[in-house]
Amino acid sequence: MGLLFGFTIACYIVSSLGYQGYILFQKRLVYRISNIVLWVGFICHTGVMITQYLESGHIPVYSLYETLSTFGWAVIGVFLILQTKFHLMVLGALVAPLATLAVIIASILPRPQVELAPFFQGLWRTVHLGTLVLGNAAFAIACLVGILYLIQERTIKDKKQGFFFRRLPSLKLLDSTGYASLIVGFPLLTFGIISGIVYAQMVRGQFWSWDPREIFAVITWLVYAALLHERLAVGWRGKRAAIMTIVGFLVLLFTFFLFFLG
Repeated sequence: MGLLFGFTIACYIVSSLGYQGYILFQKRLVYRISNIVLWVGFICHTGVMITQYLESGHIPVYSLYETLSTFGWAVIGVFLILQTKFHLMVLGALVAPLATLAVIIASILPRPQVELAPFFQGLWRTVHLGTLVLGNAAFAIACLVGILYLIQERTIKDKKQGFFFRRLPSLKLLDSTGYASLIVGFPLLTFGIISGIVYAQMVRGQFWSWDPREIFAVITWLVYAALLHERLAVGWRGKRAAIMTIVGFLVLLFTFFLFFLG
């Protein structure tokens, strides 16, 4: 599995460099090759994930090494799905390096043997953690799209048709892609939190313990719920939505590290 994981990282690195090359030179062939290499890396990474699951008997999210690797896999997977609809080619220049960074950090972290009690190995726990990881990946992509939106919005506002203006898509396409990422991520986050509450009731006999991690998980949900409400009910678009998306992901990151460091 180590060789396959190493090949996965190599594919992600090559793809990341290729996407940067596409940004610089705007050659469609460079983009296509980068996309193919990214698909190859994702398929190999999927093989790594399946192997880990078969060897350990649990979804690989119980250590920082496992979680970062799984997060990188999920980010690439969600990105490839979104690409089939939006074809936002420049987004790969941010998504691929993010996933690459996650798996590289994972590769140098200690890999402790995780021993789980029987009640942690059920299907419900797997679904709970799996939906959270996928939801977090969708929110990460929404954050990256928000960053691209702010860059392009600033470029247009300054009336400077420079480097980014020629390479970034329209604000409308960026906004639509970011919104789609939120629509994907929010139900997954919601189900992940609800399933976690139910699971806590089954295991501990209480669904809420006022643990800081639980509190910040709910705060994260409220931030994204407020953002989606404002988009749907008030018609938030553009810069405000992009900023809130970035803020939401920062809260999500804090919650993530609180889970492992808390």
